[in-house]
Amino acid sequence: MRILFLSDTHLGLDLPGRPRVARPRRGDDFFRCFELALLPALAGEVDAVVHGGDLLYRSRVPAWLADAALAPLRRVAARGVPVLLVPGNHERSRLPFPLLAAQERLHVFHAPRTVHLEVRGLRVALAGFPYAPDARARFGALLEAARGGDRSADLRILCLHQCVEGASCGPGSFTFRDGPEVIRRADLPGDVAAVLAGHVHRHQVLRAPGRPPVIYAGSVERTSFAEAGEPKGAVVIEIGAGGVASIDFRPLPARPMVVRTLALSGLSADAVREELRRAIGGTPEDAVVRLSLRGPWPAHLAPLLGAGALRAMAGGRNVSLGGEALRAERPRAAAPASS
Repeated sequence: MRILFLSDTHLGLDLPGRPRVARPRRGDDFFRCFELALLPALAGEVDAVVHGGDLLYRSRVPAWLADAALAPLRRVAARGVPVLLVPGNHERSRLPFPLLAAQERLHVFHAPRTVHLEVRGLRVALAGFPYAPDARARFGALLEAARGGDRSADLRILCLHQCVEGASCGPGSFTFRDGPEVIRRADLPGDVAAVLAGHVHRHQVLRAPGRPPVIYAGSVERTSFAEAGEPKGAVVIEIGAGGVASIDFRPLPARPMVVRTLALSGLSADAVREELRRAIGGTPEDAVVRLSLRGPWPAHLAPLLGAGALRAMAGGRNVSLGGEALRAERPRAAAPASS
């Protein structure tokens, strides 16, 4: 059996329905990568698709956005490829406008349940449940509820949107070890061939003796600068009764993220313009750029650092400000005259 696994698409991020300011936005980036990730399913390369959660960027969204997010999954299901979707924490564990997901082969884990498929004579049971706060303490009960309708199967898979012990993320590779949201590796059932997990945005595979591999697809696009150095994509997993045979990571064209550090104190307006042009112009044309300002800057430079001025230099880039001291230098009050 071949499964296309993707997760954390965060559709709707930076995609207002009625934008008040005309500027380059990132909303289309997430939809573009989502559509590209699904191409193997539309091409008939896989037997099923699993979305590991956080389809949307938040729980309360307009109907048009929910429909746009679900439409690609409905298209895959209409081609005869079963699609399984785990509501994530950004959906607050439930899909908005659930009727928009009504399609015979589109299965949503609105509650703990098992979906049974048969692929070329192989009986497959895919159990899962929506994102659960305090999952560490509740995992046993959730797993039991999800597998309550389990019938005999040749292959079992667990679908989650949770942190599992040992997963890592961020520039410092923070590793989840403990806490109410972290599922213990030892608690994972030993009779499943694999755990397909969303929630952590870095692609990784966790392995431990006697436990099933935990596969994180990661997010399809970079959602923050903490992910700047991480490749983004989806995975095609070949799996059978004997376990996972292969995991093929399929990279996606995520936008590059670049930080440029500037020290502007003491510079003239012309010198600041040149520094900004150099810093922005030296990045890829489609980059998401953060200008990190080191130290305070003179107040008279504020017009050069405004959103409109930066957009004029950005071209197709997204440019924002950050830094240790995102503030202007304030002129010192004159000392009172002595009597």
